[in-house]
Amino acid sequence: MTEFSRIRTEQESLATRGMVCTVDQLASVAGSRILAAGGNAVDAAVAASAALAVTTQHMCGMGGDLWALIHVPGEPVPFALNASGRAGSGSDAAGLRADGHSEMPFRSDVRSTPVPGCVDGWVTLNERFGRLSLADVLAPALELAAGGFPASPLLTRMLDGIADVAGNDDYFPGGAAAKTGQVLTRPGLARSLEAIGTEGRSGWYEGEFGAGLRALAPELFSESDLATIQAEWTEPVVTDAFGHQLWTVPPNSQGYLALAAARIADGLDLPEDPTDPLWAHYLVEASKQAAFDRAAVLFDGADGAALVSEERMGPRRAAITADRASTLVPPAAGGGTIYLCTADGDGMGVSLIQSNAAGFGAHVAVPEVGVFLHNRGIGFSLVEGHPAELAPGRRPPSTLSPAVATSNGELRTVFGAMGGDGQPQVVLQMAARLLHSGQSVGRTLTDQRFTLTVPDAVGFDTWAKLDRIAVAVEEGSGWSEGLAARGHQVIEERWGLGLFGHAHMIEMRGDHMAGVADPRALIGAAVGL
Repeated sequence: MTEFSRIRTEQESLATRGMVCTVDQLASVAGSRILAAGGNAVDAAVAASAALAVTTQHMCGMGGDLWALIHVPGEPVPFALNASGRAGSGSDAAGLRADGHSEMPFRSDVRSTPVPGCVDGWVTLNERFGRLSLADVLAPALELAAGGFPASPLLTRMLDGIADVAGNDDYFPGGAAAKTGQVLTRPGLARSLEAIGTEGRSGWYEGEFGAGLRALAPELFSESDLATIQAEWTEPVVTDAFGHQLWTVPPNSQGYLALAAARIADGLDLPEDPTDPLWAHYLVEASKQAAFDRAAVLFDGADGAALVSEERMGPRRAAITADRASTLVPPAAGGGTIYLCTADGDGMGVSLIQSNAAGFGAHVAVPEVGVFLHNRGIGFSLVEGHPAELAPGRRPPSTLSPAVATSNGELRTVFGAMGGDGQPQVVLQMAARLLHSGQSVGRTLTDQRFTLTVPDAVGFDTWAKLDRIAVAVEEGSGWSEGLAARGHQVIEERWGLGLFGHAHMIEMRGDHMAGVADPRALIGAAVGL
């Protein structure tokens, strides 16, 4: 980046009454409208999430999942919502194995689609914390769906991949793929949003979408599956690191990896200067030590507190040296995502993430409403007897990792990122930059990142291929030579690639707040009041 570009991208949005940071300025404006109308941070988060479901279905949507952390002033523990869907009652691991699959199908197979939990997440958030009616909160998204929105360059570059998918009509008006800036409407979603606003979850799961989903896969989804609420309140996972309490959502989320790595790193002699290659080396090593056995220990019902305990992390920290990359030994055998955050003038903060898993999910749509279904089921194992084996009613291991940092019960920041297996590494770097190194929110979001990756892989199988793990770094970091000298395989990439996620952050600063939407998102915005 040029110096001028760096100055521009490091700019923070400041506000006193509220802030919304998302990957799409249309969604950020939708959330800010709700704040201006008297809504709180939860209302704004649901409004922004719904707007994103209209404008950015290449990354998220009503056919996907949702997780959220909510900090409520005066409450010592954030509220954690798991709205990730469960496998349908017709799910059959043995049947997939009999069809020749050793892994869950990645595309074009509805068997990799659990019941979508996103809409249940909206309804549950609104019922517990909403200040406005659900219809009012969904109104900006409904306006975008019915009245139209300009197609973003992020959306249009993804359309070739769904050219042959039934139900793609919203994106191919007149039979041709939409161009950047072309105004699109989504009439099926408009009907659905109106129904949800007036009827709640039944307007979706028992309405046009539910009927279309059951018609698409009657052997997979039953009436009972769709009648079961997919969202539930659960206990967050917490650890102390960098002088703060770091919080995330529990398994089946992989969020514990960011906390575990932070706990490891906090016990090392981590340099304060993020440009020091040793800073990157220690965070890379902490990430590897936290996650190398992810495939064996992450499953629906796993004990998140145990996974970040000092009993587990202490020996892993001891395996890290300053001068050499560790060699990982696998344990015995047994993107399409958005992140957003909001805050209000009362001190409530929301860290929310929703996802299709891969871009446009499974490449299977419910044509009646034009909604693409997620492929979060790729997180399941097909190894017989594995604790994460596909089974009816079970939730798959999920990459989604929202985060909150508090100090003595007071909210410091809500933050997170998209990015498949790389999400915890981005979250770790954000926490280390802001809380350990004292960087501004602007620098934290703009400066170079690393992610652990497997060359030529899909971004969801890093920990299954330990012998091939490389460190991808953004150009200009100053880390590459120092990491390579320590034995890391280093891949230098252009700043801003999707490989490094779209992250957002809001920091509370007493009488005001500062927010930044990741400049890598191109069309993102931090909108404050």
